[in-house]
Amino acid sequence: MTETHSLDIEVIQQKIRQESAFVDRLFAEVGRVIVGQHAMVERLLIGLLADGHVLMEGVPGLAKTLTVRTLADAIDTKFRRLQFTPDLLPADLIGTLIYDPKDQDFKTKKGPIFANVILADEINRSPAKVQAALLEAMQEHQVTIGEHSYKLDDPFLVLATQNPIEQEGTYPLPEAQVDRFMMKLSVEYPSGEEELEIMRRQSVGASLKVRPVVSAEEIIRARRAVEMIYMDPQVERYIVDLVLATRDPAKYGMDDLTPLISFGASPRATINLARTARAHAFLQHRGFVTPDDVREMGMDVLRHRVLLTYEAEAEEVSSEDVVTRILNRVEVP
Repeated sequence: MTETHSLDIEVIQQKIRQESAFVDRLFAEVGRVIVGQHAMVERLLIGLLADGHVLMEGVPGLAKTLTVRTLADAIDTKFRRLQFTPDLLPADLIGTLIYDPKDQDFKTKKGPIFANVILADEINRSPAKVQAALLEAMQEHQVTIGEHSYKLDDPFLVLATQNPIEQEGTYPLPEAQVDRFMMKLSVEYPSGEEELEIMRRQSVGASLKVRPVVSAEEIIRARRAVEMIYMDPQVERYIVDLVLATRDPAKYGMDDLTPLISFGASPRATINLARTARAHAFLQHRGFVTPDDVREMGMDVLRHRVLLTYEAEAEEVSSEDVVTRILNRVEVP
């Protein structure tokens, strides 16, 4: 590494230390309400910093909604929770035109999607039209009402949840639409000690409130800082190798995975893996990406992008099993 290059890295490092100063106080404030679930909180913040949306899957009662609401309150942003139901209409989400008889004209009534943090609760309980309206807003960061398009607020983050144990009366998201989520999280049960602390806090009846410790402007500045984080060409090549291994595992010496994978990850996976790895380094107050950052984010970025064959289902092999094998067997730089 040349002296000039080392100097550039040091400049970036100082900038990241400065811009990431809010991270520790944000985690501390959220921790006043949320017990454990550090990985979930971290991934939600990574989604916010990397300008990507997050799909959370887990059984009821794991504090998914509470975590999202607490994070939004701690960041001083506008938060809206949408309970998706089978009778929901796109207009209930994005808004509609309402006729004003006094002015004899139509006026725009904006929907609840005009907020910074949107919690789409049980997204798989709404029909395809509503899902499509939400996903279009996620992709374009704008909605169209009548003949006019309206930009959504910045930052804009959609956190969607779905329940994996109930499929009756649901409308599963198509694989192509799930791909639009930057990450898919599998929310796990708390540990015994964490559950003991949850019981103690909740049994006394006192409801803790968080205060805003980060502004929306700080998050926008942090996003720009994340883009500055240095990524070595070898780490870039490692990201590409991981994604290519999901499409052609035999090329990487994993012939046993070939009959298990129907479709590998799309180029969105490559882009999002790079962006989330940078955001993960930012949370560690680091101005450069390491292979460990990539490995840490690999599962959440890839698990919903690797589609399996019937043979894999017959052998009870999950997409997480396949991604784990790829992460363990692709050579780390």
